[in-house]
Amino acid sequence: MDLFQLSINADTDDPVALREENRRLRKVCQALMERVETSGSADGAPYAAFERSVLLAEQVRERTEALHRALDELGQVNTRLLAAKAEAEAANLSKTKFLAAVSHDLLQPLNAARLFASALETHALPDSSQMLVGHIGRSLKDVEGLIGTLVDISRLDAGVLQPDKAPFAVSTLLDALAEEYRQVASVRGLVLHYVPSSAVVESDLALLARVIRNFLSNAVRYTEHGRVLLGCRRRKEGLEIMVGDTGPGIPEQQRKAIFLEFRRANQPNSAHSRGLGLGLAIVDRISTMLEQPISLVSRPGVGALFSITVPYAAPSAMPSLAGKRYPLMVEEAPDPLHGCVVWVIDDDLAIIEGMQALLSSWGCRVRAAATVSALEAASDGEQPAVLLVDYHLGEHRETGIDLAARLQRRHPGLAAVVITANHEAEIKRATREAGMHCLLKPLKPLRLRMLLGNLLSKY
Repeated sequence: MDLFQLSINADTDDPVALREENRRLRKVCQALMERVETSGSADGAPYAAFERSVLLAEQVRERTEALHRALDELGQVNTRLLAAKAEAEAANLSKTKFLAAVSHDLLQPLNAARLFASALETHALPDSSQMLVGHIGRSLKDVEGLIGTLVDISRLDAGVLQPDKAPFAVSTLLDALAEEYRQVASVRGLVLHYVPSSAVVESDLALLARVIRNFLSNAVRYTEHGRVLLGCRRRKEGLEIMVGDTGPGIPEQQRKAIFLEFRRANQPNSAHSRGLGLGLAIVDRISTMLEQPISLVSRPGVGALFSITVPYAAPSAMPSLAGKRYPLMVEEAPDPLHGCVVWVIDDDLAIIEGMQALLSSWGCRVRAAATVSALEAASDGEQPAVLLVDYHLGEHRETGIDLAARLQRRHPGLAAVVITANHEAEIKRATREAGMHCLLKPLKPLRLRMLLGNLLSKY
């Protein structure tokens, strides 16, 4: 019976009938209430659902507040991290500047010591004294290598060492290195076999020299007997410059580790392994920076072959650079250094005295001073053939490049060599663009002599 019918029946005046209808209506209402309650939630309790909704809203509010607090804390942490990052970057920049200043201050006396030792080697000395001079020279070279390695790795970490790529005949680099390490290998009882190349490549000459010099140093250091090879192989993708040896070789499990910092191959003979284990780590970073890959092939007990592949120079650069080479031995032709006039300008007295001693031992007529006026006063009107000038000539003074350019205008045909302890690419690039040559401190006497021989042969 529906509610409409019940309401019709409720119109009767019979009390019994009314009570019966009222009972039925109550039962219907009770049934309807139960149906509403059961349809309101899964538990059959609308109030319980309301309570859960309120509780959920409270949890959302609490979690939102917690999220805001976390975001605020994260913002504060981020601010502290930014401040710490800025402080670290400032400290790193300060360290870089400190290392640059320290390296310059350390390299100055070291450069003078190398010059004096090299000059002393040309004197007629008793065998015992000559041996001592040789030991001094090698010790100074070791110190130079350690300082140079520490400075280079710091500059690479700081990102201040940038490449200055330019085309050059590879012989200008390899001829000098071959002559230098031929003598080093001879002291160790080894033979250096060098195969020259006439290829013209494009790279940073100083950084590439660093790579090849590390290869050669390791080859000589770890090879007890036999020979060391320096040569090139023409590849389609570029010139592969190789350094091989007949040393103990490198086990396969160590070939990746030796390119990590402070890691060296485990060799039974450590008498010649004076180093920090940074040489190949620097090689790997320079290779990455130059985008010129290195490779290693080795057989334990037979030897090792390290190489780097350097791109060829653009064809337009070939005609002007091809065939330009330093002579392998300055004695192959009449010595162009004998009697030539060389001017030296440096604000360090020890460097001046060292350069005078070294160049005079080669037969040069040397005029050295800290200023141009003092130099010209001591020259007696002689026309210089070559100028050797330090890049940094003290505060508030012109750079060595500017000074050399001024003297070249005054003395046409004057060849200029800028010498610096600063390895920044901008200086090397500016020197090259000015038509001058750049040598880095500590100065390698053999490198200087070969460069002078090449310059004076055209004079």
